[in-house]
Amino acid sequence: MTLMTIANTGRNIWRETQASYAFVERNFNLMKRYWGWEAVWLAYSIASALSITYIGAGMEQISGASVDTNYLVLYLLIGTLLWRYLSIVFDAISEMIAWERWEGTVEYTFMAPVSRVTHMIGQTIFSLVWGLFFTGVIFLVVALFFDLNLEEANLLGGAAVLIASSVSFVGFGIMAAVLPLLFPERGAQMTNVVQAILLLISGVYYPITVLPRWMQVIARGSPATYALEAMRAAMLTNAAWAELLPDLALLMAMGLVTIPAGAWIFSRAERYAKRTGRLKRTG
Repeated sequence: MTLMTIANTGRNIWRETQASYAFVERNFNLMKRYWGWEAVWLAYSIASALSITYIGAGMEQISGASVDTNYLVLYLLIGTLLWRYLSIVFDAISEMIAWERWEGTVEYTFMAPVSRVTHMIGQTIFSLVWGLFFTGVIFLVVALFFDLNLEEANLLGGAAVLIASSVSFVGFGIMAAVLPLLFPERGAQMTNVVQAILLLISGVYYPITVLPRWMQVIARGSPATYALEAMRAAMLTNAAWAELLPDLALLMAMGLVTIPAGAWIFSRAERYAKRTGRLKRTG
């Protein structure tokens, strides 16, 4: 490889990196523009998280039996926070075409001399950063209402689970992004249906063993199932790395399969959408 080739490769990588950052910056500017909506959504999310954790705090009075309410509060809180984070990542990626339509920039974005992979990388980075910030604020507020004891938790293990689950959900988000691309009128709503199904089957607020057998089988195809099980093991029972590794490996494997598969499916759908005039159509 000649020095000229190396230099050209370096320039191309730098250009694509700048383009990815441009999408990150653009999305944060959108958050600033619609800060009122984000504030409302944050307030709703905080109220929802508190409502769910207070179910755990009140379970002893509801059931009339002796219950470890502290454990139950943490169980529900972990499910609530992890699901909130994963749903933000999923939403930001799956609705990236819907965002372009709402802003009226879909044609400009798809005509720009930027690869779709670069676009997706920028959207993914934004989703991860925004998801962590949003969820972190919810956790801090909830911590003011409850005496949360995490001294025995495997915090590093929990962080590893968060990273692995992020990778797996990125792939699912890219696959779901095909829906708004192909179905301009109802595609965004269809991604909400996918998210609702994942919420139902993944054991966010309960172990999947309480589900019917056929739903338990489906639940094993959701990355959120393994993320929640591993996170609760790390944070509630101080699970060792050896116990977490199977779930971590499975989550990473899901991401390594679904991300390239999603990118390939999206590229095929993009060509079809351009050929049939679905990019700009909104109704």
